[in-house]
Amino acid sequence: MLPWKNPERVAALENALAERILVIDGAMGTMIQRHDLQEDDYRGLRFKDGFDALFSAEHQHHAGCGCAHDLKGNNDLLTLTQPQIIADIHTQYLSAGADLIETNTFNATQSSQSDYRLEHLAAELNFAAAKLARDCCDAIENLTPDRPRFVVGVLGPTSRTASISPNVNDPAFRNTDFDTLKAHYMEAAHALIKGGADILMIETIFDTLNAKAAAFAIEQVFIELGCRLPLMISGTITDRSGRTLSGQTAEAFWYSLRHVKPLSIGLNCALGAKDLRAHLDVLSECADTHVSCHPNAGLPNAMGGYDESPEYMAEQLKEFALSGLLNIVGGCCGTTPEHIKAIADAVSAQAPRSIPVLPSYTRLSGLEPFVITPNINFVNVGERTNVTGSAQFKKLILQKEFEKALHVAKQQVENGAQIIDINMDDGMLDSEAVMVHFLRLIAAEPDIAKVPIMIDSSKWSVLEAGLKWVQGKCVVNSISLKEGEAPFLEQAGMIKRYGAAAVIMAFDEQGQAESLQQKIDICSRAYALLTEKLDFPPED
Repeated sequence: MLPWKNPERVAALENALAERILVIDGAMGTMIQRHDLQEDDYRGLRFKDGFDALFSAEHQHHAGCGCAHDLKGNNDLLTLTQPQIIADIHTQYLSAGADLIETNTFNATQSSQSDYRLEHLAAELNFAAAKLARDCCDAIENLTPDRPRFVVGVLGPTSRTASISPNVNDPAFRNTDFDTLKAHYMEAAHALIKGGADILMIETIFDTLNAKAAAFAIEQVFIELGCRLPLMISGTITDRSGRTLSGQTAEAFWYSLRHVKPLSIGLNCALGAKDLRAHLDVLSECADTHVSCHPNAGLPNAMGGYDESPEYMAEQLKEFALSGLLNIVGGCCGTTPEHIKAIADAVSAQAPRSIPVLPSYTRLSGLEPFVITPNINFVNVGERTNVTGSAQFKKLILQKEFEKALHVAKQQVENGAQIIDINMDDGMLDSEAVMVHFLRLIAAEPDIAKVPIMIDSSKWSVLEAGLKWVQGKCVVNSISLKEGEAPFLEQAGMIKRYGAAAVIMAFDEQGQAESLQQKIDICSRAYALLTEKLDFPPED
């Protein structure tokens, strides 16, 4: 485990969480709207002539850099062009009682800034926003040194989605991918940390695969820095069905991201507190970490505004606290410093939620959770979607009859398969490409995607390609000691980082185990290596 970057700050944070419910700030966008900013305000001096004054004409020509492109609405840009407005908003929330201040970086990744042709600003936006929030927190903390204030470096969901096709006629199409998201999140995370963030938060997650890419990126940044920061995760339930936009329930969402051992898991945005109550209750029971909630001030009205008053929200969230659901609370869209003050006052005397100790069960997920408890006699793995085991399925894949191949998968689930095994290992196939294509298609079929996926291949490249396209917590089938301990540990370490469980085959350097005792010996050796050297969860 890497050491903390700022152990004293982490200790202060953990002490505060043990003592009381911490308060996170409210909406940035709502407060910006109060200023009625126009195009010239967003551009400021730097962009007033229609381009980035800090970049050469040649760069403008090749990259665009905002040329002849509206910048109004790019709230992240205001950190550079109107920093006094952003600093004042931070200070208002701090004065209202916020312990945690979010950086103005919701869309400060290349993925989202490309909508404004300002990709080149991503790192600068994150660094400047973190430094600005840091300065505001330090100023207040200097006045009240017994109450630390923490900068939360925000990594938003981006304007892309890795699990959903934006083209209704092509369900396998995507406008982004895991590696692109990872690179963009790495750039943003590096800059947030450099700017002074105490915590990183992946927030308003509507697609868990985007969040898994962000978490993978953050871990890579920590490895490069040789230290780490606490990580918060907050998803968004998009409607009263109780699912994210990409289809997961709250419990399945948690199991998909539990491997990163976050400081907190929670829900924000989309719904008001009343409509989030049931889903937060689920998280509170299944999550063995802190739980956060920062809801909207109700659902948007006909004019796009939010109607829930500070008093009403505070009353709702006080009940959450009394029911033992909260460790961190605040507001999202439509909330203001007035809301945050009312919420802070309402929960100030309430004890924080106690973190439960849960049994070490294997906890997998597709769109829905699947927990392997002692009451389950065996797990039914559907292997008809395996080209090495089903002649019918192999024929369909070779002939690119993917709709019929999906029907095979759907039949397996209907007939009781609790996990679907996907194998595309055949000399006539580009196994990596076909695995990716089929997994993308499955993601668009809720009747199939509701169960966990088992990615099955004898080739590591195929396994890793598949891991980048599954939003749930899947199973890798398989790795072994056949090539020795070093490759085995390297692959297992990557499986852990992708957030998957693993099947370990009874092979070692001498070949396949032939007796029961050989199998026991090989599996015992593999288990010891995984748990002792990688801290791989035993239940996985």
